[in-house]
Amino acid sequence: MGTQTSAHTTLADDFHNTDLGCGWGPVDSMGLAFAKRYTVDYYDGGYALVCVADGNRYLVVPEGKEAPSDLASDIQVIQKPVSDVYLAASDSMCLFGALDAIDRISVSGIERDGWFVPAAREAMDQGRIVYGGKYRAPDYELLVSRGVHLAIESTMINHTPEVREKLMEMGIPVLTELSSYEADPLGRAEWIRLYGLLCDEDNKASEVFEQQVARVDSIDSVSTGKTVAFFYLNANGAAVVRRPGDYVTKMIEEAGGTYAFGNLDPAQAGSSSVTMEMEQFFASAKDADVIVYNGTIDNTVGSLADLLQKNDLLRDFEAVRTGEVWACDQDMYQQMICAGDIIADFNRVLTGRGDEATYLRRLV
Repeated sequence: MGTQTSAHTTLADDFHNTDLGCGWGPVDSMGLAFAKRYTVDYYDGGYALVCVADGNRYLVVPEGKEAPSDLASDIQVIQKPVSDVYLAASDSMCLFGALDAIDRISVSGIERDGWFVPAAREAMDQGRIVYGGKYRAPDYELLVSRGVHLAIESTMINHTPEVREKLMEMGIPVLTELSSYEADPLGRAEWIRLYGLLCDEDNKASEVFEQQVARVDSIDSVSTGKTVAFFYLNANGAAVVRRPGDYVTKMIEEAGGTYAFGNLDPAQAGSSSVTMEMEQFFASAKDADVIVYNGTIDNTVGSLADLLQKNDLLRDFEAVRTGEVWACDQDMYQQMICAGDIIADFNRVLTGRGDEATYLRRLV
């Protein structure tokens, strides 16, 4: 068992393998519109095979049934009903929330104050979800006592392969969440269909996803002619921006904006951001119509004064002079299922209706 291909591949042929090793053949598959980093194939009897772009495969077994005895050795078995999940992937909680399935989670790899999904905080306050240690150091005894049946991890687990192997030795399948590697924001949102499969909420998952697609379709994405600079300033005072082609830059473009740093090399595997020389940053962002401070990384900016305190030269920016300075908060990252709503917020800002936004706030 283990990683076989790159988590960054977008070619299904590189990781899609329907051979279960037992002679079964798929009878249907899930038609995915935007997601590129997982596939789902259906087999007789209600079985489903999930292939993920990192090369891992999972057989989802219906309640009351068993996996075939001659199943290929690289396939992990996820037995339904899926419950008592250990969740260590921060961008997945919103998917359980959208499916009204947070009760499927019993252990969190993130402490209570690290969640920006209200229902997750409430569940931890009530003890329905308990903190069980970070991804790199889970409390194995707690996982056993809580009867954990599935661990959902971010790609950070790849830095501690011994933890992954230990969980699997304990009989806990480990599903690595790759939604953050989807270039299209709606591709990130479409991961809800995988969670719908796991939670027996396929129809609800499709409905929630289609609502986000419709949200994007309803936006007049004709270029507004406005340029947007999306960035944060790191501890050294340097500007960190997203590379063109990253999902954030695509949300800006789908909202009718032009990304201010479009001349940078496009996003590639493992490289969605870049630290810019300040001279280059100022040259690219100074005349931007709108600037959005990335509070998902740096949450210390609560006002325009906070931002200007980081670098007083920002006073010369066109957007500062016109009052078009905005920030997003950490909840934006943990709300990937709301991709369509976030794109709509960018559109509101670009068309002068930003004060109606949910995920963007004006800095004053």
